[in-house]
Amino acid sequence: MSKVTFEELLDAGVHFGHLRRKWNPNMAPYIFMERNGIHIIDLYKTQAKLEEASNAMRQLARSGKKVLFVATKKQAKAIVAEEVAKVGMPYVTERWPGGMLTNFATIRKAVRKMVNIDKLMVSDSYLNLSKRERLQIQREREKLEKNLGSIADLNRLPSAIFVVDVIKEHIAIAEARKLNIPTFAIVDTNSNPNIIDFPIPGNDDASKSISLIIRAMTEAIEEGMNERKLSKDKAHDDKDSDDDDDLNNGPNFDDEEEEGSKKGAGPGSKKGEGDNAQKNKRPRKPVSKK
Repeated sequence: MSKVTFEELLDAGVHFGHLRRKWNPNMAPYIFMERNGIHIIDLYKTQAKLEEASNAMRQLARSGKKVLFVATKKQAKAIVAEEVAKVGMPYVTERWPGGMLTNFATIRKAVRKMVNIDKLMVSDSYLNLSKRERLQIQREREKLEKNLGSIADLNRLPSAIFVVDVIKEHIAIAEARKLNIPTFAIVDTNSNPNIIDFPIPGNDDASKSISLIIRAMTEAIEEGMNERKLSKDKAHDDKDSDDDDDLNNGPNFDDEEEEGSKKGAGPGSKKGEGDNAQKNKRPRKPVSKK
């Protein structure tokens, strides 16, 4: 995994925070200075926190777990949809459906409804419907696809969530905390980092800043998935080699047959010859008593 350098963070504008009057005192450890009424974030601490979050994200991907990315603000929608889709992780870029985590069963019903509509649209009964009914079904399908299409493959609760803006996605953070789901987030100077398990201090408004951090996360996920694949392949090869060794070191039936034939030609054959001799021997005449 390529480490994000200080210069890259500086060029992306990750160090720009909000106005001083909007700051959250809990962000004081991550603020370097104030300039022209704007707080400047300490990029060295951002770099350390970003590396920590990347390592945790890589471990999750290596374990085969899913991470849900949440970014409904305008600057981050396209970036998250493009980058996260490359690694096959679920994401939410439209309105956050309330209760998506705490009431996950209902969300799964809506996803199954979308699947049933897809089956209906390719069946013969769909052609027998009126034009108005078909139009209503198509509109409902488009609405479900827009809101839930990116989480159609999420069959269970995610193992972690990544949020771009803590304040805007406060409902998602609250649901994740209620279910003890680990949270990753970009925290700006107006956010509270104490409610996030893996906070990344940075500018959550600039598209360049969001793109840099999201790309670092997806690269960590991709690396973890590659490590998982290599470990599986290695385990499979080791199993095949063990099976080959068992076949090579197994019993040799040809040697057993040869040994058995030798045994048959040995004492067993002598015993048979003795039996035949006993059969050919003439019986003795009984002695009559006078």
